[in-house]
Amino acid sequence: STMFLVGFSGGIASGKSTVVAVLRELGCAVIDADVIAREVVQPNFKAYQQIVHYFGTEILLENGEINREALGNIIFFHPEKQQLLNSITHPEIQKEILKQILKYFLLGYRYVILDIPLLFENRRFTKFMKYTVLVYCDPPMQRSRLMKRNGLSRVEAEARIASQLPLDEKRKLASYVIDNSGDWENTRQQVLKLHAHLEDSLDFLWARLAVGTVVAGLGGVVYLLLWHFIS
Repeated sequence: STMFLVGFSGGIASGKSTVVAVLRELGCAVIDADVIAREVVQPNFKAYQQIVHYFGTEILLENGEINREALGNIIFFHPEKQQLLNSITHPEIQKEILKQILKYFLLGYRYVILDIPLLFENRRFTKFMKYTVLVYCDPPMQRSRLMKRNGLSRVEAEARIASQLPLDEKRKLASYVIDNSGDWENTRQQVLKLHAHLEDSLDFLWARLAVGTVVAGLGGVVYLLLWHFIS
Protein backbone atom coordinates (compact mmCIF):
# COMPACT_ATOMS: atom_id res chain seq x y z
CA SER A 1 0.00 0.00 0.00
CA THR A 2 1.15 3.55 -0.74
CA MET A 3 -1.03 4.94 2.03
CA PHE A 4 1.07 4.28 5.07
CA LEU A 5 4.50 5.12 3.65
CA VAL A 6 6.11 8.46 4.45
CA GLY A 7 9.30 9.27 2.57
CA PHE A 8 11.90 11.22 4.54
CA SER A 9 14.87 13.00 3.02
CA GLY A 10 17.12 16.00 3.39
CA GLY A 11 20.48 17.23 2.25
CA ILE A 12 23.98 16.79 3.56
CA ALA A 13 24.26 18.52 6.98
CA SER A 14 20.58 19.52 6.98
CA GLY A 15 19.89 17.59 10.20
CA LYS A 16 17.75 14.74 8.86
CA SER A 17 19.29 12.10 11.13
CA THR A 18 18.55 14.19 14.22
CA VAL A 19 14.93 14.70 13.17
CA VAL A 20 14.44 11.00 12.43
CA ALA A 21 15.91 10.18 15.86
CA VAL A 22 13.09 12.19 17.47
CA LEU A 23 10.52 10.20 15.51
CA ARG A 24 12.13 6.96 16.67
CA GLU A 25 11.86 8.21 20.27
CA LEU A 26 8.16 8.80 19.64
CA GLY A 27 7.83 5.12 18.71
CA CYS A 28 7.57 5.55 14.96
CA ALA A 29 8.53 2.74 12.61
CA VAL A 30 11.59 3.83 10.63
CA ILE A 31 13.27 1.99 7.77
CA ASP A 32 16.74 3.35 7.03
CA ALA A 33 17.69 2.68 3.40
CA ASP A 34 21.34 3.50 4.09
CA VAL A 35 21.56 0.87 6.83
CA ILE A 36 19.94 -1.71 4.57
CA ALA A 37 22.31 -0.84 1.72
CA ARG A 38 25.24 -1.61 4.02
CA GLU A 39 23.65 -4.81 5.33
CA VAL A 40 22.92 -6.42 1.96
CA VAL A 41 26.60 -6.40 0.98
CA GLN A 42 27.66 -8.32 4.09
CA PRO A 43 29.12 -11.83 3.54
CA ASN A 44 25.93 -13.66 4.47
CA PHE A 45 23.88 -11.95 1.73
CA LYS A 46 23.36 -12.94 -1.91
CA ALA A 47 24.53 -9.54 -3.19
CA TYR A 48 27.93 -10.02 -1.54
CA GLN A 49 28.63 -13.17 -3.53
CA GLN A 50 27.64 -11.51 -6.80
CA ILE A 51 29.75 -8.41 -6.13
CA VAL A 52 32.83 -10.52 -5.38
CA HIS A 53 32.17 -12.58 -8.50
CA TYR A 54 32.03 -9.55 -10.81
CA PHE A 55 34.51 -7.21 -9.10
CA GLY A 56 37.08 -9.70 -7.80
CA THR A 57 38.52 -10.55 -4.40
CA GLU A 58 40.81 -7.51 -4.49
CA ILE A 59 37.89 -5.43 -3.16
CA LEU A 60 37.83 -7.45 0.07
CA LEU A 61 39.26 -6.49 3.44
CA GLU A 62 41.26 -8.96 5.49
CA ASN A 63 38.15 -9.93 7.44
CA GLY A 64 36.33 -10.81 4.21
CA GLU A 65 34.03 -7.82 4.15
CA ILE A 66 33.81 -5.55 1.11
CA ASN A 67 36.16 -2.58 1.12
CA ARG A 68 33.68 0.17 0.26
CA GLU A 69 36.46 2.61 -0.58
CA ALA A 70 38.09 0.21 -3.04
CA LEU A 71 34.75 -0.56 -4.64
CA GLY A 72 33.97 3.14 -4.82
CA ASN A 73 37.24 3.82 -6.62
CA ILE A 74 36.43 1.19 -9.25
CA ILE A 75 33.05 2.77 -9.87
CA PHE A 76 34.57 6.26 -10.01
CA PHE A 77 37.04 5.33 -12.72
CA HIS A 78 34.64 2.98 -14.54
CA PRO A 79 31.17 4.62 -14.40
CA GLU A 80 29.59 1.83 -16.44
CA LYS A 81 30.20 -0.49 -13.49
CA GLN A 82 27.90 1.63 -11.34
CA GLN A 83 24.96 0.20 -13.29
CA LEU A 84 26.27 -3.31 -12.71
CA LEU A 85 26.58 -2.69 -8.97
CA ASN A 86 23.09 -1.16 -8.84
CA SER A 87 21.64 -4.15 -10.70
CA ILE A 88 23.08 -6.38 -7.97
CA THR A 89 22.27 -4.37 -4.86
CA HIS A 90 19.00 -2.60 -5.67
CA PRO A 91 16.81 -5.74 -5.90
CA GLU A 92 18.18 -6.97 -2.57
CA ILE A 93 17.67 -3.58 -0.94
CA GLN A 94 14.11 -3.42 -2.22
CA LYS A 95 13.34 -6.94 -0.97
CA GLU A 96 14.62 -6.09 2.49
CA ILE A 97 12.62 -2.85 2.55
CA LEU A 98 9.47 -4.74 1.55
CA LYS A 99 10.06 -7.30 4.31
CA GLN A 100 10.31 -4.56 6.89
CA ILE A 101 7.24 -2.76 5.55
CA LEU A 102 5.25 -5.98 5.80
CA LYS A 103 6.48 -6.54 9.35
CA TYR A 104 5.37 -3.08 10.48
CA PHE A 105 2.10 -3.39 8.55
CA LEU A 106 1.22 -6.63 10.32
CA LEU A 107 2.25 -5.23 13.67
CA GLY A 108 -0.36 -2.49 13.20
CA TYR A 109 1.80 0.61 12.83
CA ARG A 110 -0.15 3.59 11.60
CA TYR A 111 2.55 4.72 9.21
CA VAL A 112 6.09 3.76 8.26
CA ILE A 113 8.90 6.25 7.67
CA LEU A 114 11.19 5.36 4.80
CA ASP A 115 14.45 7.26 5.31
CA ILE A 116 16.00 7.64 1.84
CA PRO A 117 18.82 10.19 1.44
CA LEU A 118 18.34 10.57 -2.33
CA LEU A 119 14.54 10.31 -2.32
CA PHE A 120 14.04 13.37 -4.52
CA GLU A 121 17.01 12.67 -6.79
CA ASN A 122 15.66 9.19 -7.53
CA ARG A 123 11.99 9.91 -8.20
CA ARG A 124 10.98 6.28 -8.69
CA PHE A 125 10.45 5.90 -4.93
CA THR A 126 8.24 8.94 -4.43
CA LYS A 127 5.28 7.37 -6.25
CA PHE A 128 5.00 4.81 -3.43
CA MET A 129 4.77 7.46 -0.72
CA LYS A 130 1.57 8.93 0.63
CA TYR A 131 3.59 11.90 1.89
CA THR A 132 7.15 13.08 1.43
CA VAL A 133 9.00 15.10 4.07
CA LEU A 134 12.09 17.24 3.59
CA VAL A 135 14.37 18.30 6.44
CA TYR A 136 15.51 21.74 5.27
CA CYS A 137 17.96 24.40 6.33
CA ASP A 138 18.98 27.51 4.44
CA PRO A 139 22.01 27.07 2.12
CA PRO A 140 24.48 29.29 4.06
CA MET A 141 23.73 27.40 7.28
CA GLN A 142 24.00 24.06 5.46
CA ARG A 143 27.45 25.03 4.20
CA SER A 144 28.54 26.30 7.61
CA ARG A 145 27.37 23.14 9.39
CA LEU A 146 29.10 20.91 6.86
CA MET A 147 32.39 22.83 7.14
CA LYS A 148 32.30 22.58 10.93
CA ARG A 149 31.18 18.95 11.06
CA ASN A 150 33.61 17.55 8.50
CA GLY A 151 36.45 20.03 8.84
CA LEU A 152 36.11 21.15 5.22
CA SER A 153 37.07 24.32 3.45
CA ARG A 154 34.33 26.47 1.94
CA VAL A 155 35.19 25.20 -1.56
CA GLU A 156 35.14 21.55 -0.45
CA ALA A 157 31.81 21.98 1.35
CA GLU A 158 30.22 23.70 -1.63
CA ALA A 159 31.43 20.93 -3.94
CA ARG A 160 29.78 18.27 -1.77
CA ILE A 161 26.54 20.22 -1.55
CA ALA A 162 26.55 20.78 -5.32
CA SER A 163 26.66 17.00 -5.89
CA GLN A 164 23.06 16.79 -4.58
CA LEU A 165 19.84 18.36 -5.76
CA PRO A 166 19.63 21.79 -4.06
CA LEU A 167 17.46 21.89 -0.95
CA ASP A 168 15.39 24.71 -2.42
CA GLU A 169 14.51 22.43 -5.36
CA LYS A 170 13.68 19.52 -3.06
CA ARG A 171 11.48 21.85 -1.03
CA LYS A 172 9.18 22.30 -4.03
CA LEU A 173 8.75 18.52 -4.32
CA ALA A 174 7.99 17.71 -0.67
CA SER A 175 4.55 17.35 0.92
CA TYR A 176 5.91 18.70 4.21
CA VAL A 177 9.02 20.65 5.17
CA ILE A 178 10.73 20.57 8.55
CA ASP A 179 12.72 23.82 8.64
CA ASN A 180 15.85 23.15 10.68
CA SER A 181 17.35 26.60 10.13
CA GLY A 182 16.46 27.86 13.61
CA ASP A 183 17.02 26.59 17.14
CA TRP A 184 16.49 22.95 18.03
CA GLU A 185 13.32 23.50 20.09
CA ASN A 186 11.65 25.11 17.09
CA THR A 187 12.61 22.12 14.94
CA ARG A 188 11.41 19.68 17.58
CA GLN A 189 7.99 21.36 17.78
CA GLN A 190 7.66 21.00 14.00
CA VAL A 191 8.46 17.29 14.26
CA LEU A 192 5.88 16.80 17.03
CA LYS A 193 3.26 18.62 14.96
CA LEU A 194 3.97 16.47 11.91
CA HIS A 195 3.81 13.29 13.97
CA ALA A 196 0.45 14.30 15.46
CA HIS A 197 -0.92 15.06 12.00
CA LEU A 198 0.15 11.69 10.62
CA GLU A 199 -1.20 9.84 13.64
CA ASP A 200 -4.59 11.55 13.29
CA SER A 201 -4.85 10.98 9.55
CA LEU A 202 -7.80 8.89 8.42
CA ASP A 203 -5.97 7.90 5.25
CA PHE A 204 -4.83 4.75 7.01
CA LEU A 205 -8.21 3.62 8.33
CA TRP A 206 -8.83 1.23 5.43
CA ALA A 207 -5.40 -0.33 5.97
CA ARG A 208 -6.16 -1.10 9.61
CA LEU A 209 -9.51 -2.60 8.62
CA ALA A 210 -7.79 -4.68 5.96
CA VAL A 211 -5.33 -6.01 8.50
CA GLY A 212 -8.21 -6.97 10.77
CA THR A 213 -9.89 -8.85 7.94
CA VAL A 214 -6.72 -10.69 7.05
CA VAL A 215 -6.05 -11.63 10.66
CA ALA A 216 -9.61 -12.89 11.11
CA GLY A 217 -9.64 -14.92 7.89
CA LEU A 218 -6.05 -16.10 7.77
CA GLY A 219 -4.96 -16.12 11.38
CA GLY A 220 -2.59 -19.04 11.02
CA VAL A 221 -0.83 -17.58 8.01
CA VAL A 222 -0.45 -14.18 9.64
CA TYR A 223 0.97 -15.81 12.77
CA LEU A 224 3.62 -17.59 10.71
CA LEU A 225 4.49 -14.39 8.86
CA LEU A 226 4.80 -12.46 12.08
CA TRP A 227 6.99 -15.15 13.61
CA HIS A 228 9.19 -15.14 10.52
CA PHE A 229 9.69 -11.39 10.35
CA ILE A 230 10.24 -10.65 14.03
CA SER A 231 12.30 -13.71 14.94
